[in-house]
Amino acid sequence: MNHRFVITGGPGGGKSTILSALAKRGYHGVPESARRIIKERLAAGLTPRPDPEAFAHEILRSDIKKYRELRAYDHPVFFDRGVLDALYMLDEAQALTRNEISQYVSQFPYNGIVFLLPPWEEIYTTDSERDQTFEESVDVFEGMRTWYSEWGYETLEVPRGTPDERVSFMLQRVNSP
Repeated sequence: MNHRFVITGGPGGGKSTILSALAKRGYHGVPESARRIIKERLAAGLTPRPDPEAFAHEILRSDIKKYRELRAYDHPVFFDRGVLDALYMLDEAQALTRNEISQYVSQFPYNGIVFLLPPWEEIYTTDSERDQTFEESVDVFEGMRTWYSEWGYETLEVPRGTPDERVSFMLQRVNSP
């Protein structure tokens, strides 16, 4: 069984909060690359993001590194976004062929269940690393749903609720035979 689980969706859906709640229950989580990259760029006095293609390539390199660092786990590990998220960005920028994307998808598989966090306007906020509008978050959410499905993953929408309720929902699915 592949124990690498992706948590994805639009910006501001609660992915980082869910990752923290999972950690409190003893699960290993891998934070998203984009926030780290943006923080590093801001600290260096740069704009938050380079052009979309360069940003997506940088995220992809980081996500591949994180994926490879977690070689053999016999228990669930949760990724705040996965390699496929970066591939989506590169596809949007028309920076990779479908054949190249397919090769990456084959090389970096995740569990067949992908947890999709829906846009949630009541909790949505912007900050120095998240400057997208709520409407853009909705677009990314829909894009992720379609993209992961296109590559053979089952997207499972996590209902809105407290972080504990959302984590319980996810763990129920992870631990079911």
